[in-house]
Amino acid sequence: MMGAFWSLLGIVSGAFIAIQAPINSQLARGLGLPVAAAAFSFLSGAIVLGIATLVVTRGQGISLDWKAPAPWLFVAGGVLGGSYVTISTLLIPRIGAAALMALIVAGQLLAGMLMDRIGFLGMAVREISLGRVAGALLLMAGAVLIRLT
Repeated sequence: MMGAFWSLLGIVSGAFIAIQAPINSQLARGLGLPVAAAAFSFLSGAIVLGIATLVVTRGQGISLDWKAPAPWLFVAGGVLGGSYVTISTLLIPRIGAAALMALIVAGQLLAGMLMDRIGFLGMAVREISLGRVAGALLLMAGAVLIRLT
């Protein structure tokens, strides 16, 4: 039962990504600068997550160990996320939501397969099998078909 819950949560997360891009595009149109829209999107998210962190840490009586993570981890996710949001904001009015989401998923799959293969950041190593390659090729073909039609 929990497996279905986590799968559903993944689908909801994917829907949020699809919904976020046109919202940020509209914000960029209003502001006149896609990078500014991405910045304000991240700022509002950072504020909400900061408040959530305070509530959870105080509610559970835990404290964060700021010295444990490698320093580069504090900025890497933000740099990648900021790049993603900015690129999505730029692309969605040009190629549409379906094509953007298809290409994003294709990119995620290819990166995921590579990270699985090398055991990126301590992840379990998973071989690139014929089934995984076939699945990736089918997804890439689907992304191309959605983009070109």
